[in-house]
Amino acid sequence: MNRSILHCDMNNFYASVECMLDPSLRKYPVAVCGSVEERHGIVLAKNYAAKSFDVKTGDAVWQAKQKCKDLVVVPPHYEEYIKYSKLARNVYSRYTDQVEPYGMDECWLDISGTEHIFGSPEKVANEIRETIKFELGLTISVGVSFNKIFAKLGSDMKKPDAVTVIPPDTFREKIWGLPAADLLGVGRATQRVLDSYCIKTIGDLAKTDPDFLKRKLGKNGTALWQYANGNDHSRVTKTDFVSPIKSVGHGITTVKDLEKNEQVWPVFLELTQDIGHKLRVHQKCADGVAIHIRDNTLFSKQWQTKLDMPTQSPMLIAKAAFSLFEKRYDWKNPIRSVTIQAINLVPQDTPRQIDLFMNVERIEKLEKLDLCIETIRQRFGKDSIKNGVLFQNLRMPPERAEITMPTGMLS
Repeated sequence: MNRSILHCDMNNFYASVECMLDPSLRKYPVAVCGSVEERHGIVLAKNYAAKSFDVKTGDAVWQAKQKCKDLVVVPPHYEEYIKYSKLARNVYSRYTDQVEPYGMDECWLDISGTEHIFGSPEKVANEIRETIKFELGLTISVGVSFNKIFAKLGSDMKKPDAVTVIPPDTFREKIWGLPAADLLGVGRATQRVLDSYCIKTIGDLAKTDPDFLKRKLGKNGTALWQYANGNDHSRVTKTDFVSPIKSVGHGITTVKDLEKNEQVWPVFLELTQDIGHKLRVHQKCADGVAIHIRDNTLFSKQWQTKLDMPTQSPMLIAKAAFSLFEKRYDWKNPIRSVTIQAINLVPQDTPRQIDLFMNVERIEKLEKLDLCIETIRQRFGKDSIKNGVLFQNLRMPPERAEITMPTGMLS
């Protein structure tokens, strides 16, 4: 039995929410942009009026305004986007319990076997599209197909406010003429490799020897060949599915460049406060730490190291990260952004191996202190207690609403 998979993509999501909340914006070209003062001054989303001036996601604000002198720039309101994302998923859940988010504004739905209840998949897609428009004031594009890859491709083929069906018996005629870059999994680097061998379309990709693709692109080459030929069998996860976490990280772009170690240490310590909390929530300990440093020329470097023993302690993780930083970073350029990741996660009740030179008593005291701090913060708020060094100017932007993004494309 062929599956019935939908991919629902909310059109120009951020910009559409802003225009829905403030209807006076609808007659103007609008771009949702990050803060220039906090050095996030790029276009995050734009409406179709702005798109007609070739304003693109990722443009700097000044570039977007050069393209469109009447561009209206609005700041993002993440709490509203999260709210409307949840409301849309509530609509999807009326038809199936298999609703898999792919970012904030996209979801796959598996409605296989529900034709006798709701009608054909195309009918369901149109019902959902009209419901979202009526109840939320937003538009979506929906792809309907027999697998996730082609459903996603279908939602991209016709925008806005449209339904595109890619059936199993005619998918070759419908999509093999499209650029290979339209296929999910073909990024810029992969596209350059395919272009170098004159593999321009999805059809070209489907007809290429899979062994050749594997030699040039590794496992991804084999997967792309399968996708192009309609052989994607990955399932849509259930609404309550929680992907196992493999790492916990936190990163920021500083409002001013960091120019010396004394400015880096408190930033590391502040970032690990959040990491330590999440490790406790997920009942995990980190057995390693990784750091990602980007300088003011946008050149990036990454390093990682093993910890002496698995831990949830923000202080121990910060110290290990900072020690790694001191050893590896050469200070040729000031630092623009920093990310720390707790890696090699193990369950918090995993037995820990100690050595003769480890101060176990001190570690136990630190763990009790961390637990006490965590309890105080749960009762009185995150900023109710903190290390004294964190009261200085950290050159960090204010916190934003947290957004959960997908950790993996397909299973």
